[in-house]
Amino acid sequence: MDPGAGAFSEEQFREACAELQRPALSGAAWELLVETQGISVYRLLDQQTGLYAYKVFGVLEDCLPDLLADVYMDLAYRKQWDQYVKELYEKECSGETVVYWQVKYPFPMSNRDYVYVRQRQELDFEGQKVHVILAQSTSEPQFPEKSGVIRVKHYKQRLAIQSDGKRGSKASEETVGAGVPCSHLRTWSGCGLEAEAKSKFSCDVC
Repeated sequence: MDPGAGAFSEEQFREACAELQRPALSGAAWELLVETQGISVYRLLDQQTGLYAYKVFGVLEDCLPDLLADVYMDLAYRKQWDQYVKELYEKECSGETVVYWQVKYPFPMSNRDYVYVRQRQELDFEGQKVHVILAQSTSEPQFPEKSGVIRVKHYKQRLAIQSDGKRGSKASEETVGAGVPCSHLRTWSGCGLEAEAKSKFSCDVC
């Protein structure tokens, strides 16, 4: 399996913490999709792969960081709140826990699927307790490609969460290669942003 969860370095975790404190949007053509009610969504097109990278920054009120991180790792609960999940489960492969995730797309588009590893750490960064979750695609023979489903092979994600100083969470997320259904993009870009952002961060359990 290449790469495994051990491929995540301490530097990668600390970079996620730094992004939460000081969002890195300069030096690239990041497009602001929408900014409202304390949440900002940006995207950047990779000209070589044709894939979009997304960055989301915001404060989620009344949602404590520990619980938010726990729920974000909870695949069983995601299948309840995310209507686009077709399949989602973990499997032990070569001593590592690998996640398989298939996303439903509307007809006539094909479903997408992802095979990835992930890791969570809690760090002390500049005097703040920060939860960081990293994920990236991996190659594993136990998960062969399926007919009619497009395999996303360049998926990466990093999420950082800390307290907002009250009863909520300050969070930042960057995702690469996660092509979401068009209806999701319309929601992110329109007046339904707040509800979609909360489901994106699993905040609706709070």
